[in-house]
Amino acid sequence: MSSLFVVRAGAEDASAPPLVLLHGFGGSHRTFDEVVAALGRARPILLYDLPGHGRSLGFPGTGHAVTAARAIAADLAGRAPQGFHLVGHSMGGAAAALVALKAPEAARSLTLLAPGGFGPEINYRLLERYAAATEAEELRMLMEQFFGWRIPVPQTMIARIAEERRVPGQREALMEIGATLSQDGRQKMLPIAAIGDLARPVKVVWGTQDRVLPTRQAHKLPGRIAVHVFEEIGHMLPHEEPAGMAGLILENAR
Repeated sequence: MSSLFVVRAGAEDASAPPLVLLHGFGGSHRTFDEVVAALGRARPILLYDLPGHGRSLGFPGTGHAVTAARAIAADLAGRAPQGFHLVGHSMGGAAAALVALKAPEAARSLTLLAPGGFGPEINYRLLERYAAATEAEELRMLMEQFFGWRIPVPQTMIARIAEERRVPGQREALMEIGATLSQDGRQKMLPIAAIGDLARPVKVVWGTQDRVLPTRQAHKLPGRIAVHVFEEIGHMLPHEEPAGMAGLILENAR
C-alpha cells in the first residue's frame, strides 16, 4: 500500500505546531513553492500531496476532500501530536476544514484560500477539462481561466503540471476525483455553521476574479470567520499573491 507523501520545510523546531499546507484539485505540494519561500523559516511546515495526486497517486481511495481529510488527520495524529495550523487551497481548503472539524483541539488555526464546499456554484466543466488535459498548450489555455485576467500563467508551472500528467495513472485518477466534486453541476457543501463555531481563528481568502468558485461564496459567512478579498486576483491565490497569503497564514497562526 502506498503511503501519503509529505515534505518538511521551514523551521526545524520539531516541538512547534507546524503549518500544514494542502493543495487543490489537480495540484501537488509544489502549489505552495512561492508561499513557502515567503514564509521562510518562521515556522515548521508540512506539505502534503493529497491522495490521488503527485507522489500520493497510489494512496488508497478516490482522493476527494473527505478521503483526503481522513488520510491527513490520521497522518497528523502521529506526525504532529502537539497540534498544527491548517492551510488549504480549493479542494485542499475543504479537506483542511474537515480535518479541523474532526480534530478541533489539535487544529490551532484554519486558513482557507478559495476553499471548496462554501457554496453550490462550481465551474465543473472547466475542472473536467483540466482533469483530462495532458498537453502543455491545452493546460496553458485552461489554466488561464484559473488566474486573474491580467496575471500571466507561469510557463514553469505549465511545464511542471504537464510532467506530472505524464505519470501513468495520474490523468485517470484526476478524472475519477473530478467526478466527485459536484453532483448535477452543483458543489457539495461543508457544514459552514460548524466551521464558524470552531474555537480557533478562521480566515477565508478569495479573489474577485475567481472563475472556478465565485467570490460571493465568501459573503455572509458566520461572523467569527475573518474574510479577506483580493482585487484582480483569480482562483490561484498561492501563485498570484504568495506574499499576501504568507502574511495572512502567519497572522492567523499567531
